[in-house]
Amino acid sequence: MRSAEEAYDYLTALKLTLSYLGVSDCDMEKGSLRCDANVSIRPLGQSSLGTKAELKNLNSFSAVKKAIEFEVGRQAGIILSGGSVVQETLLWDEAKGRTLSMRTKEQAHDYRYFPEPDLVPFTVDAATIDGVRKTLPELPYAKISRFMGTYKLSAYDAFILVQEQAFADFFEACVRIYPDAKKTANWLNGPLMKELNARKMSISGTSLSAQEMTTLIRKVEDGVVSNLVGKDILTIVLSEGKRVEDIIAEKGLAQVSDDSALEKVVDEVLAENPKAVLEIRGGKTGATGFLVGQAMKKMQGKANPKKVNEILTRRLQHG
Repeated sequence: MRSAEEAYDYLTALKLTLSYLGVSDCDMEKGSLRCDANVSIRPLGQSSLGTKAELKNLNSFSAVKKAIEFEVGRQAGIILSGGSVVQETLLWDEAKGRTLSMRTKEQAHDYRYFPEPDLVPFTVDAATIDGVRKTLPELPYAKISRFMGTYKLSAYDAFILVQEQAFADFFEACVRIYPDAKKTANWLNGPLMKELNARKMSISGTSLSAQEMTTLIRKVEDGVVSNLVGKDILTIVLSEGKRVEDIIAEKGLAQVSDDSALEKVVDEVLAENPKAVLEIRGGKTGATGFLVGQAMKKMQGKANPKKVNEILTRRLQHG
């Protein structure tokens, strides 16, 4: 690693990736997964890295972080005092909070690196390597950085989106239609990912288009349907391949946002719940949620809760 900060970036990426795959610190501590880390440092302005030390069998993400931090400090202390770092394998002592020497490795044969006599040595020229490099698609780490920079996404959202090329492409197709990247990422990494995982399939195995996905997001954001109903619609789209607009029309899922209809319901709720009204006017605003719930119940969940809350607030302030 070129710096401790870069090491932590890679560690964060690893942790998020493994977490997405269901691997946790607990799994590591049980021996399901172990991690090694090589640490070498260099003075500011020096181009080449110094002698490396190998940290073996780290069994938690926190141990990786603490071991790297300690080892960077240990090597810096040796160099600043005029000494030389020895190439060796180290173990992490969690109780003492320090690395301990396991064995030194001075030469290649200490690593058991030997030429294979049956393999003919060959050299790949720089032009060939460069040609192959140009044919490579955008690699995951570069895509993560671009998603964070271009779309202002968090590291967590970006890491999830790039787990699969098709999923990342689907996200970008959605953003070209509906430019709110954060809301799009929330829907893809949340409800859509949940549906795909339940079906044990990838986005490429569905008939869901970016157009239908963004239509659904718009319907929720515009208050045509509630967030909860939007998730139900997504399930139907994936199961039956129907269009979002058709599902809303067929099942009568559109929220009621008409002021006159909602005002009538709100007036009924206020008349039926005088105690809650007194509590709100007395400063206990928590009862507002109860009244909104009562209005939603009367409208069988089809009332626009934002509109109901606005009307309730207006009525209580001027009633």
